Amino acid sequence: MKTFMKGFIAAGAMFASLPAYAETTEINFGIISTESQQNLKQYWEPFLAEMAKDTGIKVTPFFASDYAGIIEAMKFNKVQMAWYGNKSAMEAVDRADAQIFAQSVSAAGDPGYWSLIVTHKDSPLASADDLMKCDKSLSFGNGDPNSTSGFLVPSVYLFSTKGVEPKDCFKAVTNANHETNLMAVVNKQVDAATNNTENLRNFTQRDPDKAAMIKEIWRSPLIPSDPIVWRKDMEDEAKSKIMTFFMTYGRQGTPEEVKAEREVLKALGWAPFKPSSDAQLYPIRILEISKSMNKLKADANVSQADKDAQMKELETKKATFEKLMDEVPQT
Repeated sequence: MKTFMKGFIAAGAMFASLPAYAETTEINFGIISTESQQNLKQYWEPFLAEMAKDTGIKVTPFFASDYAGIIEAMKFNKVQMAWYGNKSAMEAVDRADAQIFAQSVSAAGDPGYWSLIVTHKDSPLASADDLMKCDKSLSFGNGDPNSTSGFLVPSVYLFSTKGVEPKDCFKAVTNANHETNLMAVVNKQVDAATNNTENLRNFTQRDPDKAAMIKEIWRSPLIPSDPIVWRKDMEDEAKSKIMTFFMTYGRQGTPEEVKAEREVLKALGWAPFKPSSDAQLYPIRILEISKSMNKLKADANVSQADKDAQMKELETKKATFEKLMDEVPQT
């Protein structure tokens, strides 16, 4: 077998919305801005070219300056497929008529990936406790607000557990993509920043000398691997072709073809995909609810009666998703 607002306005104007139910001859594929567009194009263009060749559908990569740009583009059908992190996929499912159909698999064999807090190797910071002294003496590089590993996970597992908001803890907080955060740490522009194990691995392979200047001081619990989504209203025949491509790529063909395809995937940090669904988002929805609960607990401006009522509602939602996690396969 041989056989993807700011950012959105500028980038989205380049593409016309495609008819939802006509035969699918073109797809715009959204690629979230985890690092520079130049690097992302290098990783993604070979894969998208293979997808176009195999399906007979023209596939054009779509970039925006932030995650929200891809979500908005999908909402208005200027993007028909996308690679997201789990948090941004959740926003797309809820707001942009998106549906998860595949999940990436780590080339390293990991069951997922981990959010990190990193600092310069010369920094006196050695642990999360050092970072969380919260005396406004440190600067912090946070992730894109729609990033799972760069924002949501550290918000829940680090800051919310301490009952603090980053803006109340540090003298300065910036929001940027993973690559920008790493370079800010390398250049000592921030004292610490968020990242993840996949992005740091790519950075290390690309620039080992700069990566040697970075040290990890915090690691999160495991995060589910990234999803691939399409719009629900995509034509069925196109969905069938695309699903076949994703599930067979790097698995079927001559030994030479399979090897070549796995090299393309390896550049993305991945092995062959596996099928998935929106159920993949249950743990992320629970994280989001937990974040809201922790924020509510710390909010002194809400009366106890209102707080109790809101907390009961959040606990009910959380219990619903916990039950679904036990009953419905997540992949």
